[in-house]
Amino acid sequence: MGRLVPAVTRALDILELFLDGDGTLSAPDIVRKLQLPRTTVHELVTTLAARSYIVQVPGQPGRYRLGVRPYQLGSRYAEQLDLAAEGQQVARSVAETCDETVHVAILEGTDVIYIAKVDSTHAVRMVSAAGRRLPAHCTSVGKMLLASLPEPELSSRVPDGAELVAMTPNSITDPGALREALAVIRERGIAVESRESNPDVSCVAAPVRDRTGQVVAALSISVPMIRWSDERRAELEQLAAKGAAELSERLGHRSVA
Repeated sequence: MGRLVPAVTRALDILELFLDGDGTLSAPDIVRKLQLPRTTVHELVTTLAARSYIVQVPGQPGRYRLGVRPYQLGSRYAEQLDLAAEGQQVARSVAETCDETVHVAILEGTDVIYIAKVDSTHAVRMVSAAGRRLPAHCTSVGKMLLASLPEPELSSRVPDGAELVAMTPNSITDPGALREALAVIRERGIAVESRESNPDVSCVAAPVRDRTGQVVAALSISVPMIRWSDERRAELEQLAAKGAAELSERLGHRSVA
């Protein structure tokens, strides 16, 4: 874990003070509660106010309340909660149809975070779990999400010369090879991962879009190699695409006919 930044920690401490009491504070209140120098508090309060994290209370000079920015962040968090809840429902429906393990994941940096998972009735160990983080380039959901990024953003996250970790001997470790794979995924609209995160499992994934059309998640179906074949893959690709489309529709996306 990296070093904590003191100024950021103090700014967050100030914001969290607004969770208590009547939701308003003055600079002297903050000095007293956090035992910080007055100059430090003044600078932090000025910065938070300039970024709309706090605003002055009308008619009460020197007192502050939370501004619009925390509300916007909270709204975005709520949207993610909705995505997780809706994703779990759709994943359950897809899993009931194919009796394979279904995931929904989002991209964070160069990792994916699984926000929903429904297991197959078959006893097969998966490396994934709801809440777990895995390298995006080793998973079908991750490759689907990376393929959906604009090129400048993809280059920023996975620059030439980046060291890509391997989870199995089949994992892609070369950024150039990854870009080639992502180009194919963009063209097909479906991602396939063959034993790249688990030596005994292959996966297919499709993109999930929000009401603006932006890809915000991916839905995948994971299959043990003992049940993997070209025919099975084609069948599950269609089912993953159908499930992702249903989840997208629940998020407000309307596909163009």
